[in-house]
Amino acid sequence: MAVAGVTGGGVAQAGLLDRERIIAQPGFNRWLVPPAALAIHLCIGMAYGFSVFWLPLSKALPTTDPSCSTLTLAGALFTTACNWRVADLGWIYTLFFVLLGCSAAIWGGWLERVGPRKAAFVSACCWCGGILVAAMGVMFHQLWLMWLGAGAIGGIGLGLGYISPVSTLIKWFPDRRGMATGMAIMGFGGGAMIGAPLANLLMAYFKTDGSVGVWQTFVVMALIYFVFMMGGTFGYRIPPAGWRPEGWTPPVAKSSMITTRHVHLRDAHKTKQFWLIWAVLCLNVSAGIGVIGMASPMLQEIFAGSLIGQPGVAFAQLDAAQKAQIAAIAAGFTGLLSLFNIGGRFFWASMSDKIGRKNTYFCFFILGIVLYALAPTLAMMGSKALFVLAFGIILSMYGGGFATIPAYLADIFGTQFVGAIHGRLLTAWATAGIVGPVVVNYIREAQIAAGVAPGPALYTSTMYILAGMLALGLVANAFVKPLSDKWFMSDEEVASLQAKSAAANAGPTGSFGIGKGGLDAKAMLAWAAVGLPLLWGVWVTLRSSFALFG
Repeated sequence: MAVAGVTGGGVAQAGLLDRERIIAQPGFNRWLVPPAALAIHLCIGMAYGFSVFWLPLSKALPTTDPSCSTLTLAGALFTTACNWRVADLGWIYTLFFVLLGCSAAIWGGWLERVGPRKAAFVSACCWCGGILVAAMGVMFHQLWLMWLGAGAIGGIGLGLGYISPVSTLIKWFPDRRGMATGMAIMGFGGGAMIGAPLANLLMAYFKTDGSVGVWQTFVVMALIYFVFMMGGTFGYRIPPAGWRPEGWTPPVAKSSMITTRHVHLRDAHKTKQFWLIWAVLCLNVSAGIGVIGMASPMLQEIFAGSLIGQPGVAFAQLDAAQKAQIAAIAAGFTGLLSLFNIGGRFFWASMSDKIGRKNTYFCFFILGIVLYALAPTLAMMGSKALFVLAFGIILSMYGGGFATIPAYLADIFGTQFVGAIHGRLLTAWATAGIVGPVVVNYIREAQIAAGVAPGPALYTSTMYILAGMLALGLVANAFVKPLSDKWFMSDEEVASLQAKSAAANAGPTGSFGIGKGGLDAKAMLAWAAVGLPLLWGVWVTLRSSFALFG
């Protein structure tokens, strides 16, 4: 293992994790980079599936103290005698996405300096280490350790892991920016499809009369994730300065919305375009994440008895056994939405390469407004198929928004600092992670307080408000224009930033024998390593969703 320092001849030697160590050499195949990114994202994507632990953890103790009924949130953090409430555990989910956005914003610039390998290594240590700390929290029944480990430390790992491949993939695939980032970021949406059923299998294996099997599951999953994330970490390479795919030339005149120049990180947030795109992402995510949070209860309360062949039976009239039946069917609906979320990340990001990023977001907002506005009508009609299809398309655009935004930023601000700029933009996700669920949940509670019974009417106002959010996003997207020349760095400044790369000072451009190979044997093995677990997750999800239309 090389250690950063000086060799015997006085020549500086790059450390194993340093940026200089991962500059690709002739013969490297660029198709090895997307599976490395997927290995990271499929692991950290389990953040979406962490709710699988809430119910088992809420029953971790066989007995509870009578005083538990008056337990406060502060008391829940330190109690050893009371079971945790699902709401207390749910704050871990909030911490995930708040810390994801904040850490990406804070350390995005550092990532650009040190390279994706070091950032991914730190991400693996934080994410897997945080899960191990959470395992200790379960062992000693200390909720504050759960919050600190999984929520805070793990959340920092999420942020670094999420943005680690973005800039790298855009530089490797300048000819297909959207497709490249879509391939990686779809892994974040798919992580729960693998992690949630795996967690259920492990908890069932480790469960005993005295343990719900969660802390053991945390330990095993942390170890598995660490191995996969290390594989991705050491699979990262970056292209040398001046590299471009064989036979490709930058589309200078193709679109005024795609720049070939670069904006410095220090200036990006000073432009109105940054904040317009921030609003575009925040509003798209706020609407989508609200649906994800209420998908299961929404389907159960709207369709109730019709889900089990009794269309005339309202939700309030169902007995406990029937509610258990429709809850299982609603889980299939949630799984289907996950599939649409994943597929949309690749489909829409690839589509954006053809129709442009701005037009892709116009599709998101216009289609979303129409579908949200139609949802109450579809619910009143009792059309399960159309209702599920509508929300499947909505969730595909939610995922597609995440996958398209890095390429949108690269088009507007250039590629030199796109990873760091993307990191700062993810504060929009942190904001949406709070705004979306809070708005949706409070509207529902207000409707119930006003006497609205569970059914289609309970969600009508919610759908119209979500459509209104997307209308605001549509306006923000319309105002995104190309930047004026004053914001771009000079060629000399760009060259000085790239001076560490061997080809930077010489100035030639070309493939340099790098990037070729396609799906050769090595690339196919790398894709199989991430593809097979993903296919297993898809199969499990489809199997559980058959009951929805069975």
